[in-house]
Amino acid sequence: MLIAATFWILRPFIPAIVWAATIVVSTWPVMLALQARLWNRRILATAVMTLMLLLVLVLPLTAAIATIIAHAEEIVGWSKGLAHLEVPAPPAWVASLPMVGTRLFAEWNEVAVMGPAALGAKVAPYVGTGLRWVFGQLGNLGLLLIEFLLTVVVAAVLYQSGESAAAWMRRFARRLAGDAGEGAVVLAAQSVRAVALGIVVTALAQSVLGGIGLMIAGVPFAGVLTAAMFVLGVAQIGAGPVLIGAVIWVFWMGEPAWGTALLVWSVLVMSIDNVLRPLLIKRGAAHLSLLLILVGVIGGLLAFGVIGLFIGPLVLAVVWTLVNAWIRQGKQNPLPLP
Repeated sequence: MLIAATFWILRPFIPAIVWAATIVVSTWPVMLALQARLWNRRILATAVMTLMLLLVLVLPLTAAIATIIAHAEEIVGWSKGLAHLEVPAPPAWVASLPMVGTRLFAEWNEVAVMGPAALGAKVAPYVGTGLRWVFGQLGNLGLLLIEFLLTVVVAAVLYQSGESAAAWMRRFARRLAGDAGEGAVVLAAQSVRAVALGIVVTALAQSVLGGIGLMIAGVPFAGVLTAAMFVLGVAQIGAGPVLIGAVIWVFWMGEPAWGTALLVWSVLVMSIDNVLRPLLIKRGAAHLSLLLILVGVIGGLLAFGVIGLFIGPLVLAVVWTLVNAWIRQGKQNPLPLP
């Protein structure tokens, strides 16, 4: 009853605690390197890491909420203007694009022939639904902001007393399941760090390279789109939706040369994760199966959302190791043959 009551009391804080532990385990080597450069003062390293988390987690979300509220009237006015949108006829070179040219030309021409009135009538229901969804999410964004702040606070505490927390977890696991339990805790930390290294660094590389391509091609709001690519990369969707949309926009603006160049660059950027992510994951956890981690990443994302990126590989890695240890114990005491 005490255990159940404890979990019930901590239930509102569990997501923040899980996120904070994941962040601290993943960035612990960075914190130690920073501490060595700050005269070996833990309090200074903790302050810098906490400030970085505030800048990465809290500041962008706060700015996004403030921007949506400040430009609410402009957003509504822009959406109403879609009802009078006039789509120009597609240029002739669109039909000559390989693979998709003919279909794209036909679809584009069909939309252009509709005229503003028919197009506005067709788009209006979707625009209204989209606006209601956007403004309805402001409350959820406020709750997410509170959760991010709580995550930063918990992470600051863990940064300051990380060794004590890790030692307590190892003692608890050893008391619970002996050597196998302690090994499972260490393995869990390795899998979390490997996933963070593989997924976050790959998403960062893709978003930076994609952002460079967008800026060179003259795509507006390249900074915002770069941030969107990073978020999509962490969520395992990838930078494809943003880059494909940018390529279509450049072709739409009548710049076939820049559009083709951006298309080639986008294909290269989108293919990075096929090479970089497995290498980084394997480097972060040399003793873990790469296939096991990748399956855990995808399955965890589908089962638990974004936090499942870390929970999925962690659970599979620990279970796989414990099952193998159990099988090895059976080999030491084989059953007699009939």
